[in-house]
Amino acid sequence: MSSRKIKSGIYSVGAIDWDRRMFDELIPLPDGTSYNSYLIIGSEKIALIDTVDPAKEKILVQNLRDTKVERLDYIIANHAEQDHSGAIPKILELFPDAKVVTNEKCKGFLKDFLLIPDEKFIVIKDGDTISLGDKTLRFVFTPWVHWPETMTTYLVEDKILFTCDFFGSHLATSSLFAEENGSLLDGAKRYYAEIMMPFRTAVRKDIEKISQLDIDMIAPSHGPIYKNPAFIIDAYRDWTSDDVKNEVVIPYVSMHGSTEKMVSYFTDALIRRGITVKPFNLPKSDTGELAMALVDTATVVIATPMVLAGAHPAAVYAAFLTNALRPKLKFVSMLGSYGWGGMFVEQIKSLLGNLKAEIIEPVVIKGYPKQEDFDKLEKLADEILERHNRILQE
Repeated sequence: MSSRKIKSGIYSVGAIDWDRRMFDELIPLPDGTSYNSYLIIGSEKIALIDTVDPAKEKILVQNLRDTKVERLDYIIANHAEQDHSGAIPKILELFPDAKVVTNEKCKGFLKDFLLIPDEKFIVIKDGDTISLGDKTLRFVFTPWVHWPETMTTYLVEDKILFTCDFFGSHLATSSLFAEENGSLLDGAKRYYAEIMMPFRTAVRKDIEKISQLDIDMIAPSHGPIYKNPAFIIDAYRDWTSDDVKNEVVIPYVSMHGSTEKMVSYFTDALIRRGITVKPFNLPKSDTGELAMALVDTATVVIATPMVLAGAHPAAVYAAFLTNALRPKLKFVSMLGSYGWGGMFVEQIKSLLGNLKAEIIEPVVIKGYPKQEDFDKLEKLADEILERHNRILQE
């Protein structure tokens, strides 16, 4: 990707990673990603806002050469994670007079991760500014989106907020600016679900903090730039609210068909009651899709067979993931089948300690489901409907 002009004196100089399919060896990237870095050329000083992943630093260097800048005065580090900070040592090598501008916590991380010496830093506080001459950078701390040291940089005169991971999306696209459609929103929601949702309360506070600024553009460090900030801010307000939808998410795994038969029957029972159902066959499902479904759902029902007196490992991982992501769901239940015994209900419950959710009596059966078992699933569907009606009317 070549450097691209955003406005007078403002350039996107980062890199698109079209082929990356896994992030942190954990998060699937079906649409690739980008590492956005921004060059701000003022009348007196020049600043680079964030860098790129080390694997793409050659692209960043070439893009800076294309802009024909002969010096950098400041490298702004909004966040210490290496996909944004990893090329800082290379940029300091090329521009030895540049200073790394960041907050005290981020400085500590960068010294630990990248071995940047103490004398290369300028430490700023929340609300501090740096003048580039005709352009002013103001630093707005936004902790826990999604690390404790994260901050945003506001370009005052041009009303652009550079948000690093905040409002990002793992999306490799040739479009510099966001095309406001369902595909973009899905990418942003997946990103929120996988990365931001565990810190929903902090994110909500940070949304209100940055909303006090007069913003014409939001320029994140992953994905396209938003010329209509309200599009993504309003989406985040919805996702971080306490409001849930009349939905049930069913992560399930079945070995010999018994649990799958229960899930199939239970899914139909919920649909008959007007409830939206999202089943995920765990061995075949994208964990990012599951994370997205958890954002709005009122209820999660984990379904598993008994394996060696406990839940199937895939169901254990689903419970662990749900607990780690801390969605705003209100109810949890379980269903499954066993052959000779076990305690998967207690095991799954023990993995959900972060959730402030009511446990609805699980349905656990022996062997292949029979009519009395289907009757229990009907009762569980009734109980979920009653609880959904109650909370959605409040």
